[in-house]
Amino acid sequence: MLQISQQLADEIVAHARRDHPDEACGVIAGPRGSDRPERFIPMLNAARSPTFYEFDSLDLLRLYREMDERGEDPVVIYHSHTATEAYPSRTDVSYAGEPYAHYVLVSTRDCGNDEGPVEFRSFRIVDGTVTEERVEIG
Repeated sequence: MLQISQQLADEIVAHARRDHPDEACGVIAGPRGSDRPERFIPMLNAARSPTFYEFDSLDLLRLYREMDERGEDPVVIYHSHTATEAYPSRTDVSYAGEPYAHYVLVSTRDCGNDEGPVEFRSFRIVDGTVTEERVEIG
């Protein structure tokens, strides 16, 4: 189960709306080994695509060095889908390399940049197997 604060969930959704029609992406770091998402880190979608996201390799390297220095892990790795449901695509699954991370997907297909309903779902992706998990926002 993913336990995440309302503030962090709102920041993910706001980022997804802001970047629509392109996919948004980012990380929420937390203390190493804690499974507690605490620090919101929006990233640039280097692909700038409505159907694909990609972290810039230099940005990602800097992020991992920074998390290492701060004693953090990537607790949540998030991105948005702009025209489809919030479920990992085959590409998403193939790029999922953090077995302990929560992979959060937000779909902005019904609202775009506007206020309105979004799908907010979380998954564990380990060795190509996708398992949806419950999300507790509070």
